Amino acid sequence: MPDYVAGNRLTLLRNGEQYFPALVKAIDAAATEVFLETYIFADDETGSLVADALARAAARGVAVHLLLDGFGARDIAPRFHVMLGEAGAHVLVFRPNISPWTLRRNRLRRLHRKIACVDGVVAFVGGINIIDDYDTPNQTPPRYDYAVKIEGPLVDHVREAAVRLWSRVAWANLRSRWPGLDRLLGRNPRAPVRSAPCAENQRAALVVRDNVRHRRDIEEAYLGLIAGARKEVLIANSYFFPGRRFRHAIAQAAARGVRVTLLLQGRVEYVLLHYASRALYGSFLDAGIEIQEYHRSFLHAKVAVFDGRQACVGSSNIDPFSLLLAREANVFVDDAAFAAELRASLLEAMQRGAQPVPSRQWKHKPLWLRARIWLAYAVARLFIAFAGVDRYH
Repeated sequence: MPDYVAGNRLTLLRNGEQYFPALVKAIDAAATEVFLETYIFADDETGSLVADALARAAARGVAVHLLLDGFGARDIAPRFHVMLGEAGAHVLVFRPNISPWTLRRNRLRRLHRKIACVDGVVAFVGGINIIDDYDTPNQTPPRYDYAVKIEGPLVDHVREAAVRLWSRVAWANLRSRWPGLDRLLGRNPRAPVRSAPCAENQRAALVVRDNVRHRRDIEEAYLGLIAGARKEVLIANSYFFPGRRFRHAIAQAAARGVRVTLLLQGRVEYVLLHYASRALYGSFLDAGIEIQEYHRSFLHAKVAVFDGRQACVGSSNIDPFSLLLAREANVFVDDAAFAAELRASLLEAMQRGAQPVPSRQWKHKPLWLRARIWLAYAVARLFIAFAGVDRYH
């Protein structure tokens, strides 16, 4: 189970509409340091908004650290690099110039987590990239996603995770002589004061996935909460292609009377994954698991609620690349009020923008569609095998 920390104030943020104003406000209030990690940093209005805030902070003496993924942010606007560099911000790239389409495991290990930490006082974790909500090619906007704003002792854990990865990437980029590295490694007494508990006293845990000590931590946290559920498991995930352990866990939960509901992407984004994931629908429906497909807009959420008490908000999809290859970060929350707010938001999304998948109709899909689904599933399994993720069954 996650290692929960008490004394936090947690604010659920829905979509970039709520997230980006809160993020920019925090950056504009920064006095000492900013850490920001993102998979995508788009050249659009939102990218400009955040880049401007980072540049303003660096120009007034704040130590700004921007960590970008070498594939997801490969097209970041050169003007952002120039502007941030001139302001004095530090920018690093995680695994630069490596194409993830090469079928080797180390090529697919991307920085997929979305983390921000300001002054060791406030942090943000979620699934929202630095990109406009309405920048959704071939999809209906706005993008549907979540993040959580954190105040309290858990901020220290977020900062520690950000500092650790920044330091490792700095060494990997042959920047071991960078003047600020010693301070980031905790050797400077001016490091931020430890965050004091908040009156709200909400319990939460930061769970990360990496390829060293925390390879299966996010998956294990999910499995533990599913195993402990007695009434309801509600999972919203944009790319849902679980392995055997996860499939068995939700099927066993349904078998013991737990209401298991999956809110999944109904629109076609990645053709192969879209059809391959539907090869699992039959077994889910036979197990009594409810499937809702979200059609109103582009679903990008990676959240869950368990028994209306525990919740999860983060960057990790339930697929082999998130669970076994990419660097991810999720916040697990043990608080009834937070879980109730997230659950109400998901139920509203299902009511307004989702369609249930009826078991009887699914079994009578046309032959051509079933053939396409199983062909996609076979290709996806082959791709996973070539990628070296042989433990994902």
